[in-house]
Amino acid sequence: MKSFALALGGGGARGIAHIAVIEALDELGVRPIALAGTSIGAFVGAGYAAGMSGRDMRRYALTLAHDRSEMFRRVLAARAGSFATLFRQGFGATLLDSQKLCEKFLPEAVPEDFSALKIPLTVMASDLHRREPVAFSHGPLKPALAASIALPTLVRPVVIDERILIDGGATNPLPFDQLRGRADVVVAVDISGEGSEDRRDIPTPWECLVTTVLVMGTAITREKLKHVAPDLMVRPKVGIFRTLDFLQASAILRAAEPAKQEIKDRLSALLEE
Repeated sequence: MKSFALALGGGGARGIAHIAVIEALDELGVRPIALAGTSIGAFVGAGYAAGMSGRDMRRYALTLAHDRSEMFRRVLAARAGSFATLFRQGFGATLLDSQKLCEKFLPEAVPEDFSALKIPLTVMASDLHRREPVAFSHGPLKPALAASIALPTLVRPVVIDERILIDGGATNPLPFDQLRGRADVVVAVDISGEGSEDRRDIPTPWECLVTTVLVMGTAITREKLKHVAPDLMVRPKVGIFRTLDFLQASAILRAAEPAKQEIKDRLSALLEE
């Protein structure tokens, strides 16, 4: 059987759909030899690379989503400053510290260093001032994950080796290019969602900001696909969910369920060719 590598994209709460993909791989009895992830895709990829099963991750996500008070407690504990700072600076204030978010939300199974992972993982971030993607695959893992989810304004940037790093979706929202040549088959999971012609509502400022990042990410991915494409692209139908709909984990997983059989059928055929 051929080998395969797996790329998991960014997209906020829609990234919970990645768990259904991993469940499909577990049911198929196959594992990738390499992973690459951006933002929420890096988070899920880290859990998978650490040895968690899809079922483990489903249980973890649903336990959090079904306990709203615990979810909000962790978010408050991850804030970047005091409420006085927020009220003083208004919309321009950074709300969350990404390194605290990792501390509060990463499963215990995720190790401190890339070397302790069971599957090699590449985590994508973006250098704010150099305007270029940054790939991490060695050294401390959690700072790299923190950088990968550092959505500007909402989440504070991360400093690593004197580089100011923000969300990987700003430069490489679906990092299948990082896996080219590392396996016989490259699989990419795009959870950015399709555009909607029916919506007419004006989103909140935060939702408008994070959705704008998705719009830019979609444009980047389309351009990448013109030059090199993965062998298999999977797009769970989770576009109806908002970027910050983390409390809708159950509904997101249900919406992603039909993609599981598609993955099994198409990946099996590719690996057996």
